[in-house]
Amino acid sequence: MKIGLVLPYNITKSGGVQEQVLAQQAELTRRGHDVTVLTPQPRDPYTSDGRKFIFLGTATDLKTPLNTVAQVSASVLTDEIDSVLEYEQFDVLHFHEPWVPVLSRQILSRSKAINVATFHAKLPETMVSRTMARVITPYTKPLLRHIDAFTAVSEAAAEYLMSLADVPVEIIPNGVDIARFRRPASLAQQKSKRQKTILYIGRLEHRKGLKYLLRAYAQVEADTPQVCLVLAGDGPDREKLELYAKDLGIQRATFLGYVDDVHKQELLHTADLFCSPAIFGESFGVVLLEAMASGLVTVAGDNPGYQSVMQGLGRLSLINPKDTSLFAHRLQLLLFDEDLRTLWKKWAKDYVRQFDYAKIVDRYEVLYKAAIRQKKKQQS
Repeated sequence: MKIGLVLPYNITKSGGVQEQVLAQQAELTRRGHDVTVLTPQPRDPYTSDGRKFIFLGTATDLKTPLNTVAQVSASVLTDEIDSVLEYEQFDVLHFHEPWVPVLSRQILSRSKAINVATFHAKLPETMVSRTMARVITPYTKPLLRHIDAFTAVSEAAAEYLMSLADVPVEIIPNGVDIARFRRPASLAQQKSKRQKTILYIGRLEHRKGLKYLLRAYAQVEADTPQVCLVLAGDGPDREKLELYAKDLGIQRATFLGYVDDVHKQELLHTADLFCSPAIFGESFGVVLLEAMASGLVTVAGDNPGYQSVMQGLGRLSLINPKDTSLFAHRLQLLLFDEDLRTLWKKWAKDYVRQFDYAKIVDRYEVLYKAAIRQKKKQQS
């Protein structure tokens, strides 16, 4: 098949959707498909590393409902889109986050291919988000008639779509490269260290619930001095969180700032517990999959996106971050109860396999072929 993956975000900026699209492209290409990513022209130089890209329009800043800034596509000349579609003759165009302005809308209205849509994000339950949803709905709803197959990464991500139309939505979760994150055997065999490390990796912003992690950790540190906290990542709340840690009297919390992928994997392979206490705005939880694939016991906020990932025994990992006493107790339990940690790791090792990129792409391939057959049937 000739497949176009439409990515509305700047490819040079790290992000969950970008990572999923690039992984999907790599796996589909490995299987013999001709796969191109259609995305805004980045402001900064970008090396394609042999991948196929078509850059349309330019990237511009857009403030999201999560109070972050994403670089998305500005207006693209319609003649340019028509020329690309005529030349490429895609069998399938797969639109990731089709509601994000404006590239998907311009391509969808002109596409003669099978159009597949994947919804990734969940709008947070805030007044601003509800207001924004009312504003963007007149923009989004007309797009739906051009889409042949709908998917979402979780039930939480499907909520906005389901509020617009009664259409069948297949839940196809995000994936993870299990082989890349697997903990080296030399580390896996090491005995438990006296010093225990709790690790957070992600943006330092309000929705990630880090002030609640600091509160819980302050209690853990007071009870068990052999525990330290490492926070990797940057964001608008970094200075505020560092000051808050001092106010709480925390002695062993380290703010690393931004870390690259190599350092990120080192941290995942050497920590004892991963914690992501996000309170809202999560439609899935790729960071949880990465931690599980690394063999790292995990504690997570009980938001709907994380609930969709932490099933079965994983529900033990879910906590209300605002309940400081319960949060601190769960951190201690999953740090020091070796029998429970062994059971949890065994569960996670088996459970996370279903999210390997190869299995996720299997499902998209089936979906593409079914949509093509259905459209041919309708046309005959």
